[in-house]
Amino acid sequence: MRLGFLVGVFGVVILAHAAISTIRYRGLLKIMEEEFYGPPANVMVELLLGLVLCMWAALTVPGKFLSIHPHSEENRIVSLPANLDFMIFNHRGKVFPVATDLKLKH
Repeated sequence: MRLGFLVGVFGVVILAHAAISTIRYRGLLKIMEEEFYGPPANVMVELLLGLVLCMWAALTVPGKFLSIHPHSEENRIVSLPANLDFMIFNHRGKVFPVATDLKLKH
């Protein structure tokens, strides 16, 4: 996990450097009175590298993916007890009126 976190931090640093490089490049173009058509190629490579590193870290740092299939052994719903007495459905929705025969005014 530490390696993934460090890779993510390195990816964010690379993205920040690419942003600073683009800002400096635009400032240089303003001084030279030229039009900005996009960042240079080395900044685009930095952006892609930072994106790949951040995506890799985002997929590896949180942990193992769990199955969403209902008949999987890893599924938590399958392991719930058959006794549903302790399941409570108390939420903020109870403040809304229950009547469904409300008519719209035209």
